[in-house]
Amino acid sequence: MRERSRLSEAVELQRRLERQLDDLRELAELADDENDVETLEEVSRELEALQQKVERLELESLLSGEADRNDAYLQVTAGAGGTESQDWAEMLLRMYVRWAEAHGYEVEWVEETPGEEAGIKSATVKIKGENAYGWLKTESGVHRLVRISPFDSQGRRHTSFASVWVWPVVDEDVEIEIDPKDLRIDTYRASGAGGQHVNRTDSAVRITHIPTGIVVQCQNDRSQHRNRATAMAMLKARLYELELQKRRAEQQKLEEQKTDIGWGHQIRSYVLHPYKMVKDLRTGVETGNAQAVLDGDIDRFLEAALVMGATNKRPEELAAEGRERAAARAQGGAPA
Repeated sequence: MRERSRLSEAVELQRRLERQLDDLRELAELADDENDVETLEEVSRELEALQQKVERLELESLLSGEADRNDAYLQVTAGAGGTESQDWAEMLLRMYVRWAEAHGYEVEWVEETPGEEAGIKSATVKIKGENAYGWLKTESGVHRLVRISPFDSQGRRHTSFASVWVWPVVDEDVEIEIDPKDLRIDTYRASGAGGQHVNRTDSAVRITHIPTGIVVQCQNDRSQHRNRATAMAMLKARLYELELQKRRAEQQKLEEQKTDIGWGHQIRSYVLHPYKMVKDLRTGVETGNAQAVLDGDIDRFLEAALVMGATNKRPEELAAEGRERAAARAQGGAPA
């Protein structure tokens, strides 16, 4: 019934857009007959707005993967480099939280391990909302920051790394078999001085899946039982994502498994000095407004990665094809 409801909404939206286009076409014809310039300008503005809606829907239509509609877990881990990398990891996590909140997603903290002086060693959040995993799944990889270090008394430039991993929240009806003999379960007290997001009691739980080396942990509840249940749900989701990765690797021979993601697998560079630029190394998309990106404005990167993953073409290639089609339509060589 949920799937039927989703499809009905999609069909109704398509029909609504078609009716809107028909109404604008009729209005434009009337305005043209009467030489009503003001109405024609208004129709032009509404057509541009309609085109933006259609382009957004075209992107969303690419979110058709097996788990794209699911909520997502997002984990950020600081790389080597101590305080500098830990501060970068916290900046990166803030970027994703700001993006999620701007798009109406709910963010739930699962675990957080603070750095010794600043930042975080690692943190995991659950991002809840329609297509959360579909939009964020291409963010897994290593993110590189170049800046003048605020922790260097000599004001030198530093390069820092942090890794991001995204995996889908698994529905309860998805069956993942886990042999209890393959698990090592530890309980511990969360480290650090405390904070608003996590619980600081002995109820924290860490589960290690020995065959794959996957480690999950949860410390956001005072109940050890609930933390254990949450950690098991995360492990189930991680194993599910691992299986999805294997399928993608077989189909595309481009994706890599989680255990292969290392500091050589950079996906994006954030440069704050000597110039400001954020560039995605996979799609080639870049912007000079680095601060806006760090404040959560990452849609252009997500969209380009989504299109490239679906078409195996970089954005500039698709743009060139779009210009060719538009020119052909203008000359009457192709249907509108």
